[in-house]
Amino acid sequence: MTDTQPRKIAIVGTGAMGSIYAVMMAEAGHDVLAIDSWADHVDAINADGLRLEGISGDRHVTSISAATNLAASDLAAAGACDLYIIATKAGGVGEAARAVAGVMAPHSLVLTIQNGLGAAERIAAHMPVDNVLLGVADGFGASMRGPGHAHHNAMRMIRLGEIRGGVTDRLRDLESLWQEAGFTARAFDDITQLIWEKFVCNVTLSAPCTTFDCNVGALMANAESRAVALDCAREAYQCGLAEGVNFSFDDVETYVTEFAALMPDASPSLRLDHLAGRASEIDAINGMVAVIGARHGIETPVNETLSAIVRAREAAFVKSD
Repeated sequence: MTDTQPRKIAIVGTGAMGSIYAVMMAEAGHDVLAIDSWADHVDAINADGLRLEGISGDRHVTSISAATNLAASDLAAAGACDLYIIATKAGGVGEAARAVAGVMAPHSLVLTIQNGLGAAERIAAHMPVDNVLLGVADGFGASMRGPGHAHHNAMRMIRLGEIRGGVTDRLRDLESLWQEAGFTARAFDDITQLIWEKFVCNVTLSAPCTTFDCNVGALMANAESRAVALDCAREAYQCGLAEGVNFSFDDVETYVTEFAALMPDASPSLRLDHLAGRASEIDAINGMVAVIGARHGIETPVNETLSAIVRAREAAFVKSD
């Protein structure tokens, strides 16, 4: 990929974050196809385009693809692309990777951007990872307002890296693609560090906001809920240290508090899932802390407790269905 040539891009999982990517990539002149399993969302995009509002302004693209349709539920509609951006939730990564493996060309790149840990391993179960890169979306606070309509409270940075580390020419090209589309984007030598730093922030806010049923600002403004959130962060940080993560900070409380201050009006996607009566990514976020803690003999009682509460509520969703 070059710095100037338009690319054919499939956004696999065009929810709140995927919609941001789709709109801004389309505005940058790329041929974008939105892939999502939400039929009403796909229909709305094809009928009226895709709207994005929030910190970056109010945007409405009505032509995001050179194809007849702008969106589809089946990746086969996209065919071979220059870039596949997997923006599903953690539980959908494996299925998305299997679909991508069936249509991608030898030159295709796959960029996966999720909350939590384990995306690379889920992809590796379905394809070689030689052409797979990892991304971290930091500080967006995105949500869906309805079919064909996304919103975001902030837009801090897209961090990009090679699975095996190092800065390659293709990674620099990918960095330029995101920057030219209007994102603050940076290529990093050690993407694992960035994934873990985002993970610690996700752990701090996801299960606590869901359990206490509040947005980020309310969580951090209340002394009791804030203390629980910070305990979640400390447990995750200790697990990361045990995994050998080279964190860029040593004061985890300050780090996550400053992160939360960027988006006081936002709700983590985990809470939004519960408000909509959907299963969440709890196993890839707070639930993963207990898994890693057990690996190293680290006690993680706060994350375990909140994860149990979240899972119990999700079991009630299933029963009500």
